[in-house]
Amino acid sequence: MDERASTVRDPMKVSDVMTKDVITCKPSDNVASVVKLMSEKDISGLPVVEGGKVVGMVTEADIMRLLAVPQPSGTLWLPSPLEVLLEIPLKELMQLRRLQKSVEDAGVQTVESIMRRDVLWISPDDDIEDAAALMVKHKVNRLVVLKDGKLVGIITRDDIIHGLGGTRHK
Repeated sequence: MDERASTVRDPMKVSDVMTKDVITCKPSDNVASVVKLMSEKDISGLPVVEGGKVVGMVTEADIMRLLAVPQPSGTLWLPSPLEVLLEIPLKELMQLRRLQKSVEDAGVQTVESIMRRDVLWISPDDDIEDAAALMVKHKVNRLVVLKDGKLVGIITRDDIIHGLGGTRHK
């Protein structure tokens, strides 16, 4: 008998590496409170839950999109001497104020206004290879773990890496 065959283990399951104590938010939470929560817990995304059901996902990328300020036009513009003295500094000041306002506005928006509603999920009994394939295919960093429609965990790329490496970081 081949010695290698005796060392082959069953595939690692999602339940082996997922985080069971899932931090969530509600659709009605404001973005500022979710940013604070994400910062305090050192997480980059969380499920949005309402009435015991996962209704969305909010991530750092969703929040960053709120802060994106449109770039000035790439067309060539040669200012006159008067514009150099007055108009350019005024335009820069106006752009700075728009950025400040967008940061303020972002904080009071609700999670519902920025969350992604198409939540990808996986079963705790699925192999981590399936979870990894889903993440790569859909270019996401995390999946909610559902059993009988209920949230039982979350699995991230980091969880998979730590699981494969034999270390548990949580």
